[in-house]
Amino acid sequence: MLNMMTQSDLDLRETALKEDLKFYFMNPCEKYRARHQIPWKLALQILKILMVTTQSSNDVQEKQICASGPLPSLGICYPGKKKKYYERLQFHWTISKLVFFGLSNQLVVSFKEENIIAFKHIFLKGYSGTDEDDYSCSIYTQQDAYDSIFYVINQYRHLKNISLGTLGYEHEESGLKICKQQYKRGTMLPSNDTLNIDVSTETECILLKPKELTGKKAELKLNSSFFNLEFYRLIQVEISFKLKGIALQTIHARELPDCYAFQNTITFNNRAHSGKIKINFDSDTDIQECKDWHIFNSVLQKNTQYILAFDGFVILSCLASLILCTRSIVLAWRLQKRFVDFFLEKYKRSVCYSDRLEFLNGWYVLVIISDVMTIIGSILKMEIKAKNLTSYDVCSILLGTSTLFVWASLPKVLRFCCCAGMIYLGYTFCGWIVLGPYHEKFEDLNTVAECLFSLVNGDDMFATFAQIQQKSSLVWMFSRLYLYSFISLFIYMILSLFIALITDSYDTIKKYQQSGFPVTDLHEFLKDHSSAGYRKDRTSFPFICCCRSTTVSFSLPNAASQILEYPEFSLCNIWMLLFLLYFISY
Repeated sequence: MLNMMTQSDLDLRETALKEDLKFYFMNPCEKYRARHQIPWKLALQILKILMVTTQSSNDVQEKQICASGPLPSLGICYPGKKKKYYERLQFHWTISKLVFFGLSNQLVVSFKEENIIAFKHIFLKGYSGTDEDDYSCSIYTQQDAYDSIFYVINQYRHLKNISLGTLGYEHEESGLKICKQQYKRGTMLPSNDTLNIDVSTETECILLKPKELTGKKAELKLNSSFFNLEFYRLIQVEISFKLKGIALQTIHARELPDCYAFQNTITFNNRAHSGKIKINFDSDTDIQECKDWHIFNSVLQKNTQYILAFDGFVILSCLASLILCTRSIVLAWRLQKRFVDFFLEKYKRSVCYSDRLEFLNGWYVLVIISDVMTIIGSILKMEIKAKNLTSYDVCSILLGTSTLFVWASLPKVLRFCCCAGMIYLGYTFCGWIVLGPYHEKFEDLNTVAECLFSLVNGDDMFATFAQIQQKSSLVWMFSRLYLYSFISLFIYMILSLFIALITDSYDTIKKYQQSGFPVTDLHEFLKDHSSAGYRKDRTSFPFICCCRSTTVSFSLPNAASQILEYPEFSLCNIWMLLFLLYFISY
């Protein structure tokens, strides 16, 4: 009698376990039909994808903007402009949160690059607009060397009357610092093959302040012995100065202006002593927090508040997604433990490792990583938007990588999207956001897509690696990881997979169709269990999940279908995909 009760209890436990396992391995539509359980995770993931990649935007009105910041002497003010009002405010759903951040980052890049080009034309005498190899220009006579040095000093003196940009001196105490590095005194007679020189170097510097350049004291300094150059022992002359500027173009993007500090260095390189002095211009740009701003426009402030609120909502959505996915992983682990214990108790053997991995949903792990990166990146983005943080690099890496993971996980959500295309799209967004400021092939979204397509075909690989700017070591390391992973994934894995599907898989699957596919312990355990108890009457929600599963036939051979493990499609999934594609392409 006790054995019968024990066997009955074991059968009840087995039935309950099979029902839980069956329900766990159902897709969201089947779960809804079985228990009328709304697929919250699926809906939240679709909403999160749309929110991370989409936000509404309307056209901005031009109004009077007057700014007084750290450069009051410039008098930056735009009064009296005729106000322009657009009759229709359009909602551009295709302008995304990510794209909006990318465009903001692109404004930063363009402002830096255009100012550097302007600096070269202003301070380099005879600059043609095209750099020579790894330097800007070159000179060949002593007179040209003196003229070029004094040309920089004169242009710096009259900068406010020359420059078209919103530029000014850092402060009156700083100025133009000129340093010359040379060998210690000696003699050199090339005609007699005689050389007597001390190879140890000495460096002399002079500082020319902006106020001094306008008085007689500047003339005394310019006529001093410091500028008597002995070219046979001169190694280099370095002129450094710092300028500040304000980027007003961000106003048109409905953002508060940014303040920039340009640390410029002009180097006259004579190390080779070959009769050619190479002139190199280098500029390091830092974005700084603006102080004492007065912007008479409520639209900008309201827009900033709206975007900050939207970013906060994105953080809450990602946090909810993180909690739900973590909960699902914990429940799956508990279910796996129940199955392992029951299998050991009934069949006296342990479950194989591959069956245990069936309970680990890699998509949940990918979503959790993406959510964590999105939350951190959104917090940094809010700080940048509020002008409390000025570093774009870490924020762009987090948002770009999280977007790559979001789009990479999209095929698992919708079950039938093209994996390669989604991953390719994720790499496109990620490359544009992170590498756009440092590589000309990643400055525009279309250019990024074309560059990646060329890399897939094996074109222009070395140039893509070599042209990355090494201004930021973090971005340089990320670029290597990004390019190596993309090339390895698409050339060595995805293309090889397609070739393997066509050449090798058909015979294997044909053999399995004749003799039967291998059955694991988990599938054998669930094979005889019926899920009829789950089936309930259809409800009146045709769009959500009441559609019957409909098998969609492919022109691919059965081999490809089995290896890719595409499940059968359902009409609700098709409707959801069409809706998403229409929403994105609208």
